[in-house]
Amino acid sequence: MRIDYTKTSPAGVKALGGVYGYITQSGLEPALVELTYLRISQINGCAYCLDMHTRELTRKGVDVQKLALVQVWHEAGNLFSDREKAALAWAESVTRVADTHVPDDAFEAAAAVFEEKELADLTIAIGLMNAFNRLAISFRRGPEGAG
Repeated sequence: MRIDYTKTSPAGVKALGGVYGYITQSGLEPALVELTYLRISQINGCAYCLDMHTRELTRKGVDVQKLALVQVWHEAGNLFSDREKAALAWAESVTRVADTHVPDDAFEAAAAVFEEKELADLTIAIGLMNAFNRLAISFRRGPEGAG
């Protein structure tokens, strides 16, 4: 690891933890949020977060088939609910903002499934996970137990 940012910037990590705490009490379904975190981490290539969110989803009882197909959710038929599909599509568009600019049709699709507060909270969660991914990738934080 290049820098142990949890030790060198504990107040910054604690601030991000406060946002994480907000999301956990926001009313969004925990498994939906975790699936979104997993998809974002796949897009960004964050090994630490992929490991962590896969483990968390397994603890929540999410089927291994569903975990294996998160990155191709749009091809997985009815394995994902409409809310999960909408959250994953929104997460992809927002995470790839430099390329997508989050078009109106992406917003309209998400807004058709989520209430305004839910969509705002989901977007906060997406931003948070992108921040965590950037920390872990930049400072080479690997998966638990990987040495």
